[in-house]
Amino acid sequence: MSKKKFIQRDISWLSFNARVLQEANDPTVSLKQRIRFLGIFSNNTDEFFRVRVATLKRMVEFSAKRKLLNMHMEDHPQKILDEIHTIVLQQQNEFNRIWDAILEELKREKIFLVDESHLTKEELAFVKNYFDNTVRVNVIPLMIESLPQMPYLRDKSIYLGVVMRKKNSAYQQKYALIEIPAKAVGRFVLLPSKEGESHIMLLEDVIRANLPNIFSYFEYDYFSAHVFKVTKDAEIDIDNDVSTTFVEKIEKGLKNRRKGKPVRFVYDKEMDAGLLEYLIRRLNLNRKSNIIPGGRIHNFRHFMDFPDVFHHTTERRKPFTHPDLQHAQRITDVILKQDLMLHFPYHSFNAVIDLLREAAIDPDVKSIKVTAYRLAPTSKIINALINAARNGKEVVVMLELKARFDEEANLEWKKVLEEEEGIKVLLGVPRMKIHAKLCIIKKRVKHKIIQYGFVSTGNLNEDTAKVYGDICLFTTNRNVMADINRIFRYLEFWKLGTGNLKLCKTLMVCPTNMRNEINALINKEIKNAKAGKKAGITLKLNSLSDAPLIEKLYDAAAAGVPIQLIVRGIFCAQMDFGKMRKNASAISIVDEYLEHARVMIFQNEGNPKIYISSADWMVRNLDHRVEAAIPVLNVKLRQEIIDIINIQLSDNVKARILDSELSNNYVPHSGKKQIRSQIETYFYLYKKTQQQIEISSN
Repeated sequence: MSKKKFIQRDISWLSFNARVLQEANDPTVSLKQRIRFLGIFSNNTDEFFRVRVATLKRMVEFSAKRKLLNMHMEDHPQKILDEIHTIVLQQQNEFNRIWDAILEELKREKIFLVDESHLTKEELAFVKNYFDNTVRVNVIPLMIESLPQMPYLRDKSIYLGVVMRKKNSAYQQKYALIEIPAKAVGRFVLLPSKEGESHIMLLEDVIRANLPNIFSYFEYDYFSAHVFKVTKDAEIDIDNDVSTTFVEKIEKGLKNRRKGKPVRFVYDKEMDAGLLEYLIRRLNLNRKSNIIPGGRIHNFRHFMDFPDVFHHTTERRKPFTHPDLQHAQRITDVILKQDLMLHFPYHSFNAVIDLLREAAIDPDVKSIKVTAYRLAPTSKIINALINAARNGKEVVVMLELKARFDEEANLEWKKVLEEEEGIKVLLGVPRMKIHAKLCIIKKRVKHKIIQYGFVSTGNLNEDTAKVYGDICLFTTNRNVMADINRIFRYLEFWKLGTGNLKLCKTLMVCPTNMRNEINALINKEIKNAKAGKKAGITLKLNSLSDAPLIEKLYDAAAAGVPIQLIVRGIFCAQMDFGKMRKNASAISIVDEYLEHARVMIFQNEGNPKIYISSADWMVRNLDHRVEAAIPVLNVKLRQEIIDIINIQLSDNVKARILDSELSNNYVPHSGKKQIRSQIETYFYLYKKTQQQIEISSN
């Protein structure tokens, strides 16, 4: 087969972020949610620069390593960086246009963002008092001209670049920096307002209003201050020093991350030209760096938590209890009788917490083992595990210290679990991330060992479970439990090699057998299609970028296999050639909830094989992580997944067509019933709950 082109992954990701921006521009979305989507877009962009742009810059520096570049389909990193810069500037302009429109809508709702130049006498008095009592102790001005070395600027912070001088002289001036203490104080300040109005001031504007006070020592009477931020390379370089522990290497890597190279400098385009040039020089930036002019406001990620001052808001639909748990005294009893599947955020995540709480106090439970990737800041999961340990259970927690941007939090959890509670903490495998979402609980009843647990597509995080669409399958299946035990044995004794992973027979596991198993499943569909038997492949993923598997989908389409793809983010497959154009379709759904579940359905001659998985079809997942996919064997649960996937495939409100032009056109609904899949899924599952309540009441 001739080599097909792929869409470059980073350009595809920017196209995904454009879909997020579309939500911010959608007038049918509530104003509160539109502002939230601007915050999500901003946060996404920051992480993109910290990770992907930083990686491409490293590739430019080490472009001799051709094998690495080809593996990731990035043959010309500098060309990609140039294209990224163009697209990001276009998106920034669109962002500014949308924000200006939202500001006008806020005004119509009597919600006003007030800056330091438009304060009434009463508001100014309030702001000065607020600064003196709340903000001042957190403000530390840096007189940068007198510093021999520019201080390391925090990656996630914003700074005010201040110019001060006498009004009658432009020569005697000074430059200063002030870090905006948003984390300590909060970004938004609610001012006293008239009845029916809301006046909101940003923290940096509170500081601007108090610059004469902050710098009163110098007796200047002219001040100019504009916001900027620096985004840095977030990669953690782990050294090979055999004398240091893995934890020490992570801690050292985190310290070095703070010194990471700048990959983007974003500033208020109204900034004093002299200060701008001074900062670029002192920060060792060059014109090839992503130096991006913007508006007055930066770090829009804080706007995900914009004050709830809206007169017209739509409450998020509340999660509900799974029908099989409606009248159950113990979740454990239900799981021991049957497989149970939860769909978050529609079903309540409390069932997961309650399962661990039950195990913690059950005198028959002997051990609990879980994998933890990203935990909630005040984790109820951890509380349940600590309670279990205090009750004498053996508790083992696989804590992934390399979970990007959660490294410091997970180091803190390690200290709590291991040092304070005596819980056994596994720290992962060198050069491998543990991304599988697994739990196994063992209990002894009348000299018999009973094992039960779950495999999930999402993290053990009660906060993100409110907005992430994930699937969690609870089971007592012996073969599944045997495989989970094998995975934990590998995690405990990884120095002995991957032998335990290779013994897994029911779960598909990375990095040992998942890629080969997926290939075999696709090959079977190709064989069935060629034989005239029922064939088809339906995939729901976060990202599709693995070149060999995309090639395999090309082969399947060429053989006549119908292919349906639902991919939220990165999508590298070309859809506009040969049989792909005829036999394959692809959509992306971006809506109120973040679609996070991974589902694979292979028609298998009319007896579908269905899997849920923690793994995307990316090189990093399949070859450099421990991942797990579990087959859904229960007939009722299999049908439930098929029904929900069919609802999503029918979406004509929030679904965009994924094509080679990255056009992000919405699926047309002209003349058809409008189907918004997240709402339809909610009511599909809610109806099942209501039916169970009616049956129970009768």
